[in-house]
Amino acid sequence: MSPELDLDPGIATRLKRDADGLIAAVIQDAATSEVLMVGWMDDVALGRTLKTGKVTYWSRSRQTYWVKGETSGNFQTVRSIALDCDGDALLIKVDQIGVACHTGKPSCFHNELAVEVEHH
Repeated sequence: MSPELDLDPGIATRLKRDADGLIAAVIQDAATSEVLMVGWMDDVALGRTLKTGKVTYWSRSRQTYWVKGETSGNFQTVRSIALDCDGDALLIKVDQIGVACHTGKPSCFHNELAVEVEHH
């Protein structure tokens, strides 16, 4: 990796990674506030995302990095990134071009579950 894409040590020390060195990245549409998807990042993926403005993920299934839209054309351009209070999750607001879900849906959260609790 080139030095210009390394993650700033000041940011790296604030992250609480899981056992695999990953942190959850919640992706939200900057224009509509809709939650689009959740992905995973390590320090390299976050560093690349911060430096390029293109969301880069770590694929747990393929064990490789991928930039959203590289193959699908459904790009995510970063508008802002926030670290949660515990340091174990990121909220990334993006301009979404095309759909976010690999199923062709606008959001990955299209499988609503029935809630049986009464609301008062």
